[in-house]
Amino acid sequence: MVLFDLNDCIYTSCYCEENVWKLCEKLRDEGRLQQLQDVSAIFISNDAKKIPLWEQKCVDEGQVVVWDYHVILVHQEAGAESQVYDLDTRLPFPCRFKYYLEMALRTEDHMKETYHRKFRVVSGAVFLDTFASDRKHMKGPDGLWLKPPPMYPCISTKASSNNLADFITMVPSVGVGDVINLNTLVHRFSS
Repeated sequence: MVLFDLNDCIYTSCYCEENVWKLCEKLRDEGRLQQLQDVSAIFISNDAKKIPLWEQKCVDEGQVVVWDYHVILVHQEAGAESQVYDLDTRLPFPCRFKYYLEMALRTEDHMKETYHRKFRVVSGAVFLDTFASDRKHMKGPDGLWLKPPPMYPCISTKASSNNLADFITMVPSVGVGDVINLNTLVHRFSS
């Protein structure tokens, strides 16, 4: 089942966490609560804040980009193959999890340990209720935007105006969700 038509998605380049939050919001606002229960926001980062990803729109086909973090949405419906929704990839939207794994995440077997990724898996409903960003991380020392921000207001909760760092850190005792390695991610979303 395809959850979203790419043309109906709200997208702002370099704001992947907000793009995924908007996908979860769309499910909630449209009353698709069972589907909201079947999705997870997945933050990808590591202690060095250097995570390699392939097949991203910002680089040529087949090339790698190294980001401090990235966020994708995974839909895991009972009896169906998991689907990845990544608005920054050149891969299909949605993309079969196994194909995304093969093409965008790839193996860490021959990768320096500095680049090994960790994954914070947060249910869509929890992500909607807890995530907040004031977008300060996207401003330079001069106070100017590094990349143009989304046109809608900043995302906040009653408890916070900015907790993005809690989602990006890969310390299990900080923030919400489960912090796992690549092998655990594969096991969780491939079955």
